[in-house]
Amino acid sequence: MSIPSQCDVIVVGSGAAGLSCAITAKKRGLNVIVLEKEPVFGGTTALSGGVLWIPLNHHGLKQNPNDRAEFVHTYMVEETGAFYDKTYVEAFIENGPKMVDFFERETEMKFIPTMYPDYHPNVPGGADIGRSILAQPFDIRGLGKDMPRLKLPLKTITFMGMMFNSSNADLKHFFRVTKSFTSFLYVAKRLINHIKELILYQRAIQVTSGNALAARLAKSALDLGIPIMTSTPAQKVLIENHQVVGVQLGGAAADHEIKARIGVVLACGGFPHDIRRIAKAYPHVNSGGEHLSPTPKSNTGDGVLIAEAAGADTTVRYADSAAWIPVSKVDYGKGEIGVFPHLLDRYKPGVIGVLRSGKRFINESNSYHDVGVALIRACQGEPETVMWLICDKTALGKYGLGFVKPSPMPIGKFIRNGYLITGNSLSELAQNAGIDEKGLEETVREYNQGAVDGNDQQYGRGTTLFNRYLADPDNQPNPCVAPLLRGPFYAVKVVMGDLGTFDGIQTTVVGEVKKRDGSLIKGLYAVGNDRSSIMGGKYPAAGITHGPNMTFGYVTGNHLADLAGV
Repeated sequence: MSIPSQCDVIVVGSGAAGLSCAITAKKRGLNVIVLEKEPVFGGTTALSGGVLWIPLNHHGLKQNPNDRAEFVHTYMVEETGAFYDKTYVEAFIENGPKMVDFFERETEMKFIPTMYPDYHPNVPGGADIGRSILAQPFDIRGLGKDMPRLKLPLKTITFMGMMFNSSNADLKHFFRVTKSFTSFLYVAKRLINHIKELILYQRAIQVTSGNALAARLAKSALDLGIPIMTSTPAQKVLIENHQVVGVQLGGAAADHEIKARIGVVLACGGFPHDIRRIAKAYPHVNSGGEHLSPTPKSNTGDGVLIAEAAGADTTVRYADSAAWIPVSKVDYGKGEIGVFPHLLDRYKPGVIGVLRSGKRFINESNSYHDVGVALIRACQGEPETVMWLICDKTALGKYGLGFVKPSPMPIGKFIRNGYLITGNSLSELAQNAGIDEKGLEETVREYNQGAVDGNDQQYGRGTTLFNRYLADPDNQPNPCVAPLLRGPFYAVKVVMGDLGTFDGIQTTVVGEVKKRDGSLIKGLYAVGNDRSSIMGGKYPAAGITHGPNMTFGYVTGNHLADLAGV
């Protein structure tokens, strides 16, 4: 692809935020170019769950017709605390539903409702349903010759490359495959279709979750004639007369410049792999602890660095600078290491999480971010921020643990490579894992006293709708709670990871980048994870990254078109 010399708007990054901005601006009549440093497009979006939190969207109002803007405001006040900003929240609430309508009306984007409750539905303003939506599955053959340029989904959360829907609608069939004939037929059909796809295309064709979101947005952009220039990194912005007027490219195109008549939009995915910056922003990394991020390794903070070099304010403000996720290290062999995000196993009955002391420290069925916050606090002052997920033979067979799949999938290789730690007794398991023996035995004994009756007497698992949403509804009376009784017992070591950064470039509501003195860098904008999150380092619900990111990408795209007078 030849490199153009000029356009109206340059968007740096091809995730949901950047493509939303590009598509909106193009639809309004602007000439837009998207730059992507990787050889594939989709960014973090393509690896994600693909959920968007958009209160009052038309899909959600069918599920929860009594939801109101004032309820959302109340919830945001409760959740974001000192970082609540009424102006930004009002803009999000007003424009989120408009963004959904625009993309469904004008592009290939289609959404479907989910059953997700807010993560804290019992907090004032929280909702039991109706605010989180999901990208509809997509046949990526629609991308034509550009299909190979779509980033593959995260390997650790696929099965033979097959993706599962983030809404949890089809995963239940895989957990029940040996118990239900309906589920067996469902799984068999999916496996047969997936094997056909692998034979014909060497990858999954029917994609879901974030891969579907990225594919639909890329299809929309390409259909509009927006070039997505992969393997084309931006090195710095060009400044003339105190205004950003374009970018200088890096890599193989380092001798090229592209001028932008209206503006440059940074959408590079934040800084989860900027070692220097996370060492300052992440408390457990600052103290020398391990951190593993399943986000793309190319997310090295390019946008933040480019903005910073231009004088932008990139101050770290939040106590929790990223969306924390407990993760485990998966050894594929031959030097290949994967990162497994523990999105589901913590909710299942018969699985608990303990520290090195053998003690529990939180309701394991809380959100991944809440568990991460608690783990960081619980391990403060220790050399390692770490926990172990523990279960017995019964739970492992039903649900698996981490990257280990449930019965009838074999577990021997995971025991041999050390991923799955085992012991015939809790004492032996503790010895093998490096956990305090007495502490673990006492914790399980105390937990089991209530668990036999479905009660978590220590932390109240299963007492919220969100706790129960990802649990096992067939386990009664509490879908989140069952005792650990039957040896051998198992453990997986879990460390801290993230799904993306919250801190970032300070901007106005429409995305204009601010300097350290509060003035604006004319012609420079930021969207997505490059931009400081309106959530203040909190995680109120499923989709609080993609929802605001696409919404403010839409807002910034419209603002650029307004500036151009089109």
